[in-house]
Amino acid sequence: MILLFAALTRRRQARAPYIGTGLFGAGYLAVWGGFSIIAVALQWQLDRIAMLSSTMVTTSIALGGLLLIAAGLWQFTPLKYACLRHCRAPAEFLTRYWCEGHAGVFRMGLLHGIYCLGCCWMLMLLLFYGGVMNIYWIAGLAILIVAEKLTPPGHWISSLLGVALLVWGATLLVGGIVAR
Repeated sequence: MILLFAALTRRRQARAPYIGTGLFGAGYLAVWGGFSIIAVALQWQLDRIAMLSSTMVTTSIALGGLLLIAAGLWQFTPLKYACLRHCRAPAEFLTRYWCEGHAGVFRMGLLHGIYCLGCCWMLMLLLFYGGVMNIYWIAGLAILIVAEKLTPPGHWISSLLGVALLVWGATLLVGGIVAR
């Protein structure tokens, strides 16, 4: 999205096209920065109540199962699909929401960041299940998010992922109950 915005800005403005791109990127990063602050606060709280291991993986079967189920349910919400639709069509987003001026460009970055966050926030919270510092888990989630956003069957990938997360979470919770 940022590369597409930069290309359009370079064509439209002969003077200082990178300022607009920087402002667009700053708006986008402000949204994700805000989410990151909330995630860190959540991490501190989970650590404080001993629900995270030293490798930052949840130590609670209940929390893990509930995170998986919540992420699975989110995959089927209309809001998730509305956000995903905007993320999958960057040219349409720019056509629909184009604003002139520095403040307008920053707002566009904020709005795109909100749509991007809307697609991915629950999947990002799964880092508390698989490990905040687990490079394989991070890479796997990144691959799923990219496939969801950039491949033609992305809608189906979202649905299949939702089903898989629901089944995984339910299996984890039922297994935890049976083990007691």
